[in-house]
Amino acid sequence: MAIGMDGQEAMGEAPSADAIEAHARSVIARLPAAFRAHLGDIVLAVEEYADDETLAAMGIEHPLDLTGLYHGRPLGEKSSLDSGILPDRIFLYRQAILAEWCETGVRLDDLVTHVTIHEIGHHFGLSDDDMHALEDAVAD
Repeated sequence: MAIGMDGQEAMGEAPSADAIEAHARSVIARLPAAFRAHLGDIVLAVEEYADDETLAAMGIEHPLDLTGLYHGRPLGEKSSLDSGILPDRIFLYRQAILAEWCETGVRLDDLVTHVTIHEIGHHFGLSDDDMHALEDAVAD
């Protein structure tokens, strides 16, 4: 039995990367239109762990300490001269998310929502308070 994204089941298999990605995409789909309109070509990827290079660049020693990462330039720092660069990317790290879920008891869907909104917030250059308000806006 697979664990649903509501995170309430106590037994079973952990959700797949595809299930986590599907939930993250549903979060993005529930964003206010003004935000969705500016996400453009952002790439969303769910990986098992951050790679060693990413961890080193972030000064993080253990891969379970990084649940998500925005890689790109915040919207307010972009220029029309930014041509030929890779699209902005949001990474969600499945194993770190699952570890935090187990450690904290936070509902898995709430945790994935939080990490997704946090990384989107970096794209917009939002403050933590703004990210919390955006998270409240997409709540079921």
